[in-house]
Amino acid sequence: MGNASLKKIAVLTSGGDAPGMNAAIRAVVRTANYHKIDCIGVRGGYTGLIEGNFTKMGPRSVSNIINLGGTILRSARSKEFRTEEGRQKAFEQCQKNGIDALVCIGGDGTFTGAKIFAEEFGVKVIGVPGTIDNDIFGTDFTIGYDTALNTAMEAIDKIRDTATSHNRVFFIEVMGRDAGFIALNSGIASGALDILIPEKKDSLEDLFETFEKAQKRGKTSSIVIVAEGERLASTYELAEQTKQRFPDYDIRVSILGHIQRGGAPSCADRVLASRMGYGAVVGLMKGLTNVMAGIRSNDLVFTPIEDAIKKHNEINQDLLQIAEILAM
Repeated sequence: MGNASLKKIAVLTSGGDAPGMNAAIRAVVRTANYHKIDCIGVRGGYTGLIEGNFTKMGPRSVSNIINLGGTILRSARSKEFRTEEGRQKAFEQCQKNGIDALVCIGGDGTFTGAKIFAEEFGVKVIGVPGTIDNDIFGTDFTIGYDTALNTAMEAIDKIRDTATSHNRVFFIEVMGRDAGFIALNSGIASGALDILIPEKKDSLEDLFETFEKAQKRGKTSSIVIVAEGERLASTYELAEQTKQRFPDYDIRVSILGHIQRGGAPSCADRVLASRMGYGAVVGLMKGLTNVMAGIRSNDLVFTPIEDAIKKHNEINQDLLQIAEILAM
């Protein structure tokens, strides 16, 4: 199984952080150690790669981190890595430190950088999908998504208590820049009246009709979930326009924001991250490069990074139907 040319790998986290990234780092470090491959931690994403901000990592350096949110290696979005000069510096750091391969944990931007780097300099790279948005193709779930869903659901449950107490209508904005996965699933889980996501053509008329139907059925308090990427209008504008149409409603807006990014990872995220971190090292040992490790139908699979970035996970149409039917 051993790949003779693979003596030293580096691991980094880049872009937005996600709960479970630490579990993935731990899996990479310990799997490498098990196979007698040296492992370097890169601090601060691609910026750290350019600056040579490296730390040698062994099994003990990842003790007691599986349960922590965020990333011990820190993350950053790197403008310099987008330039050829920046990537050249990063490559020189890899050469100087004898780094044969990179495990890059992150989302779209992270993978785009990894792909270009691999193509320009022939450095072996494998991506591990860590983003709460779940918008990466080639894996059923991304690291951090399950935790973010549970955080959103718990927050919505708490808001529901106050909505019910005061006959209020709440517009709750959840994360999801270009994807409605968090909105749709947390909305179904918390019994939202309506869910507005970028993947479906939402209209104000439909929203108002939903409110009218709810009124007829005697519903006095409601929750509407809005994905931050919703194209119709901002959450505040939606609330404002609803107020104009229904002046009697006591309408409130709640933006859940970065609370969804943090916290201890769920069991599912810890196991997922462990499997993918292990998978990344195994993939490198097999000589794979420019691919992403993912879990599909509960199996470890490798997808070309290009596909992971370009293709999109589709929203489940059944779920959209279920959301509507169960929102009576």
